[in-house]
Amino acid sequence: MKKRKREYQSSELVKSFARLYGFENKLLAFEVKDFLHEYLNDALYNEIESVNLNNKILEIRIKSPLLKNDFRMRKTFYLKKFQEKFGEENFIDLLVL
Repeated sequence: MKKRKREYQSSELVKSFARLYGFENKLLAFEVKDFLHEYLNDALYNEIESVNLNNKILEIRIKSPLLKNDFRMRKTFYLKKFQEKFGEENFIDLLVL
């Protein structure tokens, strides 16, 4: 009988590693940042300093005052967009810094 190797997709392996070492939130924040890169044009995306997730509150740090104001004014729109894409259970609020 031939021994069968376990085959993982790289994303499954990274997710299980993140779950094991407790940095699932950081991995989800990276996914949100990738989504923003697809959603925004390059000039706007370059104004985003960081994306973090703490206690289900998504924190987006933005350099540009205009983009920061846009995110604050459309906060519920962006929060709904993230909840639709990544699941409502992952985010309860959006904080723009």
